[in-house]
Amino acid sequence: MRNFLRLAVLATLCFSSATFCTSASALADDEKVGPAGILKVAVYNDFAPFSANGVGIDVDLARALAKKLGLKLSLLQFKAGEDLNDDLRNMVWKGHYLGYGPADVMLHVPVDRRLMAANDQVQIFAPYYHDTVRLVRSTKTVPSFDNLDSLLGKKIGVEGDSISATVLLGEQNGKFRDDVKIYTSAIEALEKLKAGELDAVLASRSEIEFVLKSNPDYPLEEVSFSRLPRQGWVVGMAVKKDEVDLAKQLQTATNELFESGEMAKIFSQYGVQVVKP
Repeated sequence: MRNFLRLAVLATLCFSSATFCTSASALADDEKVGPAGILKVAVYNDFAPFSANGVGIDVDLARALAKKLGLKLSLLQFKAGEDLNDDLRNMVWKGHYLGYGPADVMLHVPVDRRLMAANDQVQIFAPYYHDTVRLVRSTKTVPSFDNLDSLLGKKIGVEGDSISATVLLGEQNGKFRDDVKIYTSAIEALEKLKAGELDAVLASRSEIEFVLKSNPDYPLEEVSFSRLPRQGWVVGMAVKKDEVDLAKQLQTATNELFESGEMAKIFSQYGVQVVKP
């Protein structure tokens, strides 16, 4: 999803069953974690493979966390704002001006010291995934890869208004600008790569694995960009600052999901390899 990927990198430089999920508009103001038996979890929407239309890794993780805590899941899906600080305000500690939220916990929050310092009303914890930007190429049209110059004259897909588009379009004073093809999402670009309409795509590793399922015909390459942190970014969870007990319970539940192998299973269902921070 374009906004989250861009904002996450800058920060570092409804589940369909009515039994487990209600829409954001259906949440009652007096629902609280614990006494009402409900855990409200905020997840980004339009964010495959993590959460899109009530399906994805974060949706399954939310359900697993609720089960660990002995609660029912109420999923609050929302569109990424222009600022991660806005997302934390709307989904974690205050609520949206349109009347929905906050949730008890928000998933896929960058675990970053500067973001924490700028948001003293929340606590960010329980890192559960480490993502990175990678280049994926077709071995049919790009049989070998030494560096970005191997892609000169090739068609390279990126998601518009994403960090991938920003760094690639500006690389080496716009050297690859004529080779870049813009798409509405990284998923769309990756599907075009599969269809033979592109030679390579620059996207997050999770998106690449989700679409291409580790197909050896589409190897991943690590490419260094001056404006892109090579170490990628780590995501975790956020709750209100004073929800100490809830944070401890969620941290324990996350640890147990890793130890039991359930976390890896959740990721593998979407073709993504879990990378523990």
